[in-house]
Amino acid sequence: MTKKSAQLNGRIVAITGGARGIGRATAEALVAQGAKVALGDLDSELVAQTAAEIGAGTVGLPLDVTDRASFEEFVNGAEAALGPLDVLINNAGIMPIGRFVEEDDATARRQIDVNIHGVLFGMKIALPRFVERGSGHLINIASAAGKAGFPGVATYSGTKHFVVGVSEAARLELRGSGVEVSCVMPNIVNTDLGSGIGHARFIPKSEPEDVANEIVAAIIKPHFDVYVPAMLGPLNKVVGVLPRAGREGLARVLKADTVILDVDWDARKSYEDRASKSDPTHER
Repeated sequence: MTKKSAQLNGRIVAITGGARGIGRATAEALVAQGAKVALGDLDSELVAQTAAEIGAGTVGLPLDVTDRASFEEFVNGAEAALGPLDVLINNAGIMPIGRFVEEDDATARRQIDVNIHGVLFGMKIALPRFVERGSGHLINIASAAGKAGFPGVATYSGTKHFVVGVSEAARLELRGSGVEVSCVMPNIVNTDLGSGIGHARFIPKSEPEDVANEIVAAIIKPHFDVYVPAMLGPLNKVVGVLPRAGREGLARVLKADTVILDVDWDARKSYEDRASKSDPTHER
């Protein structure tokens, strides 16, 4: 997307987990369209560096999505620097890998704090502002794991099912308010979060830029379901009408039942070490 869109030129966008990965790629795509972007991340030094590298007035601010006061400060800071917020992208998330029966409580709690409360806080802070103004766009980054359970990331799948559900409910409640809601559901993306993981048969890994381009498209022409790659949409519809045995059989054919458990632990060690210590700097 190289041609600037009138719908995005001058729009104010805030992105959580914006220092790297999908967050950074989305910021770059939005700035290329003429938007003004505020990035939030727990790694305050890296997010400031990322913002400086992107340029065009991009702002990098410290943010702990698990702390409502920190989230409030981030949104207030973004609006003070750039103007009233038009779009909030709840992107921050963590994904430790492991069998559910071996998962400790601290790992589960951290995923719930970041992936669920980190989304809820953003929604509860931004949506009232959008409703009062009669416009705005909330974009929640979920996952293909929000539509199915994947072995190796049971709790993560549960948190992303929550994101899909709360997004759907909020969208229905906001009908007629002028506020748009979108839910982004990518497959495994080639970021730190996806390091060491292969891909399901016939479904290659996505790049952060692929997700970023679909987010930009969803802002330009608002729609709720944003699948990356797009083929996941029709596939999800097919899976939805199959009986349980058929769904599980298809998962085996696609190797979706083993792709995460067959992780390359050497390639993933750096991410997992930090995630296991509940270090939330490893956001999308």
